[in-house]
Amino acid sequence: MLSQHLITKPVFDALFEDYQFSQENPVSLAMQKMLELLEGQSLEKDTKPLDKFYSSVRERASGIDNAEGKQKIVIELYDKFFRTAFPRMAKQLGIVYTPIEVVDFIINSVNDALKQEFGVGLTDENVHILDPFTGTGTFIVRLLQSGLIEPKDLIRKFHHELHVNEIILLAYYIAAINIEGSYHGLVRGEYEPFKGIVLTDTFQMFEHGGTMQNPTISNWQEMFPENNQRVINQKKQDIRVIIGNPPYSAGQDSENDNAKNLKYPQLDSRIRETYAKYSTATLTNSLYDSYIRAVRWASDRIKDKGIVCYVSNGSFIDSKAMDGLRKCLVDEFTSIYCFNLRGNARTSGEQRRMEKGNVFGERSRTSIGITLLIKNPEKTGDCQLFYHDIGDYLSREEKLHIIKDFKGITGIQWKTIIPNSSHDWINQREPAFEEFMSLGDKKDLTTKTIFYFYSSGVKTNRDDWCYNFSQEQVSANMSRMIDFYNEQVKAYRALKGSNPSVENFIDNDPKKISWSRSIKNNLDKFVIHKFYNEHILKSTYRPFTKQWLYCDKYFNDARGRMPSAFPNKNLDNLVITVTGIGASKGFSALITNAIPNLHLHDTGQCFPLYSYEKQEDIGTLFTTAEYGYTKKENIPDSIQTEFRKTYDNKTITKEDIFYYVYGILHSPEYKRRFEADLKKMLPRIPYAQHFWAFSKAGRELASWHLNYETIEPYPLTEYSGLRLKVVWLQPWEYHRSTWMRRRRKFLQKQ
Repeated sequence: MLSQHLITKPVFDALFEDYQFSQENPVSLAMQKMLELLEGQSLEKDTKPLDKFYSSVRERASGIDNAEGKQKIVIELYDKFFRTAFPRMAKQLGIVYTPIEVVDFIINSVNDALKQEFGVGLTDENVHILDPFTGTGTFIVRLLQSGLIEPKDLIRKFHHELHVNEIILLAYYIAAINIEGSYHGLVRGEYEPFKGIVLTDTFQMFEHGGTMQNPTISNWQEMFPENNQRVINQKKQDIRVIIGNPPYSAGQDSENDNAKNLKYPQLDSRIRETYAKYSTATLTNSLYDSYIRAVRWASDRIKDKGIVCYVSNGSFIDSKAMDGLRKCLVDEFTSIYCFNLRGNARTSGEQRRMEKGNVFGERSRTSIGITLLIKNPEKTGDCQLFYHDIGDYLSREEKLHIIKDFKGITGIQWKTIIPNSSHDWINQREPAFEEFMSLGDKKDLTTKTIFYFYSSGVKTNRDDWCYNFSQEQVSANMSRMIDFYNEQVKAYRALKGSNPSVENFIDNDPKKISWSRSIKNNLDKFVIHKFYNEHILKSTYRPFTKQWLYCDKYFNDARGRMPSAFPNKNLDNLVITVTGIGASKGFSALITNAIPNLHLHDTGQCFPLYSYEKQEDIGTLFTTAEYGYTKKENIPDSIQTEFRKTYDNKTITKEDIFYYVYGILHSPEYKRRFEADLKKMLPRIPYAQHFWAFSKAGRELASWHLNYETIEPYPLTEYSGLRLKVVWLQPWEYHRSTWMRRRRKFLQKQ
């Protein structure tokens, strides 16, 4: 914080030389006092390299005499400067700044909703407005400039009914100056500080029962007493409107980043007892994304009356993992307006072209949505859910133009939605799908399923170390990393008496090691690891792309039950892999005879033909004596009996059923009709009219998909100038060459 204050103060002095911000703002005063205590420590030399930067800011600011122009400079400077100077914090907090068109739409929508539901507007007395993640203050600035607050109400609103929070010092300074500048541009007169801004972590405000007893906040209270009083004052207010752009961050990409999200025990417990409780997803980690926390926090903050309007990640609209969230939103609010802006860059093919532009540009790869949530205690009955999709094939500029033309929720022709029993809002599932047999069920072991068990593929969290086309290279990479890990253990053990934390001790150089939570825990326990050459096994990394994998419980983040399907290199198996629940790409299935990677398709699930159980007693009758494993069929006898009875054929084997499933999963009609279901559920298998047609088709497809390196090449044609030439290309060659290009780019970056 001191470095942010030291570096940016000259920027504000250049842009806002007529303001008394640094003499009036309590946080700025406190920071300046700390710097004065450090006077004589040669801090000036740290900012010397920035002299040219400061000069360019002063030069650019000269001649700009309007608040809007200065605001644009400040936001651009801050956005670029902050991401360069503090990249880890930017990633951790998931900072993305909001287009003006979106901000204006939200402000107008909230004003319309207030009038429609409560007979008041944003200008009215006692309508307290909070932006809990204000960034550079754009939402409140645009509110002041919008004219929605009448001149007679402006002074009251500015001093008593506008509230903003920000955790990053740089953004806090800019937001305060922007809001003050916009206000003074309207009322003129002497400088008046904006006392509604608080430097705080919004999620932390109501933790520990709101008593602020934890050490971090106690220190904060001691350093910034006036700021802390503002926190107390804000908590007493009856907040009626919450608007903003909450941060998007579900967690760090890599343990080497050392940029974990903070934990909020009280807030997260509220998510567990609501959104997570009603979710049918196996994994609910995404429910603790910052923007979901923001929804939970805001719903609790307005209590039983008020409006929340966010622009946020829009994946919750149709995600399987968010079904509990969607249920709770409908239960807690009386009206919901959901404006889907699309723009999901994590899709492919035609779907990617349909999603097209993101309103945040390249700063976000997720779909975006504007959601307006209303609690009106005077309304009874079911929640009214209104939905609008902005449309296909639209660029960012076209979307922003549409949003601007709509102005607010009253400018849209809304579609009324009635959620189904699975809490789907859009792309609702077919009831017939539920009647089919599930491939597997981990939650209810009494359910009739085609396979005893299934598993996700292997997730290493260090693919560049654990995978390679060369077996020798995997061996060299992993033995080198394990040696370095052991060196870290020895060095850490030597320092343990001084109580250093693992996070502060470890070397995060990605060329030496790829950390994960599990091996950090092992380091803390001084566990030494060994390299085992027999742990190098064949794996299907991507479709038609096999590599060598170092398969090890310590250096793979998650292996699921893959060791039961492929315990060692001597035992064979077949596995049907399918795209997982919530996959961003279309449904697909692929058979493999090697350990599948988690992302072989798109975070997929794997259904083996056999399982292997290790036997201690090698001499038993049922053990494969050579390797010490019992081979078991993964399709129950009861399923085989049912298939034989249904098709009146006692010759049907479990292998026939396995290939029947594979044939069904490749049926174009099946994939088209149950597209929505296959995104939100594991595949369920119907009894087709002709069993053998699908079983034989599945067996033949499996032969092609397994033996792709030995079958006759398929002829592809390409144009070279005006001449037509034939190129013979194996499927695996295309995938392998694509992967190699991506890997070369990655290594060049390193």
